[in-house]
Amino acid sequence: MIELHSTPTPNGQKVMIMLEETGLEWVHVDVNIRLGDQFSPEYLQLSPNNRIPAIVDTEGPGGARYTMMESGAILIYLAEKTDQFLSKDPRTRYDTLQWLIFQMAHIGPMFGQANHFNNYAKENIVYAKERYNNESLRLYRVLDNRARDSQWIGGSEYSIADMAIYPWTKLHPDRGVNAKDFPHFMRWFNAMQERPAVKRNDQMATEIRARMNQATEGKTMINLYDTKDNAARLASATKT
Repeated sequence: MIELHSTPTPNGQKVMIMLEETGLEWVHVDVNIRLGDQFSPEYLQLSPNNRIPAIVDTEGPGGARYTMMESGAILIYLAEKTDQFLSKDPRTRYDTLQWLIFQMAHIGPMFGQANHFNNYAKENIVYAKERYNNESLRLYRVLDNRARDSQWIGGSEYSIADMAIYPWTKLHPDRGVNAKDFPHFMRWFNAMQERPAVKRNDQMATEIRARMNQATEGKTMINLYDTKDNAARLASATKT
């Protein structure tokens, strides 16, 4: 059994897709980051960086309980556990890992910053918006170029690289990414949306998000974007 301790953000969804694709028995354990669940002592035992997602594999290496943080590492772990979606052929494997790390090093951080300065920053900082929005469009171009040359992002085979990238690209219409200007990306994106596991993920993400939003009603929510407050919460939760 895999316990996915998470919220259906893009990083949470990439693991959800993988679990649905593999057919592993799993359960979603809600970590309501708007209420500060990520700073609970119990969750910090799973993810010392107070970020989602984290997993608990009740039948980990050697048959014993094993925990993991970091979504990219979790995808690799699950791929190796099930012998799926990460080729054993060295060249194909390393191609897949390159594009997985591309998501973690570029798409995640840059799209996240663009979203923050577009929607949540206290001030209208034009430089920051231009910097991160322009970089996000450049990254969509990288994906379009890759999809022009390859059926899937990691290569000729569907892989964990595709699962990692897809949830981050759902908001492409908001960035002006369309079939006319990014035809190869859109061909790949549409192929992703046709996969049954991806359809199940999208439906579950909507349901989980609604459930977690309901859980915040009448409660005090934390400011996820106040990094000083977040640091203080972590220090308090781990003070010895």
